This record gives sequence, C-alpha cells and structure tokens, in this order.
Amino acid sequence: MKYNRILLKMSGEALAGDKGHGINGKTIKHFAKEVAHVMSEGVQVAIVIGGGNFYRGVSSASEGMDRTSADHMGMLATVINALALQDALEKEGKLTRLMTAIEMKEIAEPYIRRRAIRHLEKRRAVIFAAGTGNPYFTTDTAAALRGNEIDADVLFKATKVDGIYDKDPLKNKDAKKFDRLSHIDVLKKGIKVMDSTAVALCMDNKLDIIVLNIFEREAILRCIKGENIGTFIGE
Repeated sequence: MKYNRILLKMSGEALAGDKGHGINGKTIKHFAKEVAHVMSEGVQVAIVIGGGNFYRGVSSASEGMDRTSADHMGMLATVINALALQDALEKEGKLTRLMTAIEMKEIAEPYIRRRAIRHLEKRRAVIFAAGTGNPYFTTDTAAALRGNEIDADVLFKATKVDGIYDKDPLKNKDAKKFDRLSHIDVLKKGIKVMDSTAVALCMDNKLDIIVLNIFEREAILRCIKGENIGTFIGE
C-alpha cells in the first residue's frame, strides 16, 4: 500500500446526497462501504466530517447571530453526522471510536491524541467530531490539525468531483483538471477546495492532500494502491 494511515475529510453536504439536507441513508451506506473496503486492506483510517447538511455557523453569523454561538451549533451538527457514520460503519462489521473536541462522555470519548493513535493501531476507524472545539476554525482546519497530530501519511479531501479544475467542470465543458499542484499554488490561485488555514497547516508540516470524488467506486482504495486519481497537492 502507498499509504498506511490516512485522514479522510468528508463534507456534511455530501451525506445529504440528492436530498440537499439531512442524511441520505443510501449515501451514508455507500461511504461506509468505501471506508470498510479500505480498512479491510489493513489501512488505518481516521475521519473528520463536517456538518453543513444540518447547520453552517458562518451562514448564521452573516445573518446576525453571534459567530461563537453559531460555530458551536455547527460543531454539534458534526457530532450528529459522526454518530450516523459510526453506526453505518459498524453495520459493515468494522470497529469504530468516536472522539469529540467538546466533551460529551455519554456518546463519545474526549479527543486524546495518544488514545486516538492507539485506536488506529488496533484497526479501529476513528471519527473526529466537533471540529477543533474552537469557534472561527472550519472542519477543514480540524482535518489538517488531526491529520498532523496522528502522523497521517496523507489527507484525503472527499468531494463530488474527481479533482481540482481551473473552473467549475459541472458548468464548463472546457474546464481543465490539475493532476498535481503544490500547496503554495493552491494558496496563490485562491483555490477554494479547502480553506487557506488548512492548506497552510498542511504545507508547513509537509502533509500531502489528495482531492478526489468520494462517489466514484473504490476511488480511495485505488488511490492508496497507487493509481493516479484526483488531484495531488504536495511538494
């Protein structure tokens, strides 16, 4: 395998499927199967999931809500998604652990770095929820932070398209796909695949990012096995 330990960043919106809001049962089952296939090959998997299918703190803050309160509500939305994904993975026969940056001991473990790494070594999928536990930081930044903390080999950014393009490929047939970019290229071009804080954190700590289509069958597993899938961001 090209990578032995990965951090998978999934958006909350992706879980909604074609419903646009909430959790689509078929979609989350598909995601669970994809992760289960990767785990079956002996790869250690950690996951950070967003909450945009339920609530986005930035949107509410722009409408007048206090930003800190809005972001805390967004963190709770990620916990809902994490619980759903945990259930779906366990139905695929995989061991899991849910860890949150905000303590809620009745449903999840508090995030402790050494404990998270030990869970991974025991072949449990570790789902990180509630972002970083701090307002003003996105779940992209949480993914970059956790990826570095657990010494992940790569950060997979799961999207609805098969990589990064110079313009929206869903609207422009002549859109050009980038097979490879550096972290600084992403920052200079203002590419919005991840927020700039997350990209800079990965750049500073030499954590590679791969952007791919989570809806493409076994895309993550094929990439781990060495196929050139999606867009690689690194040096």
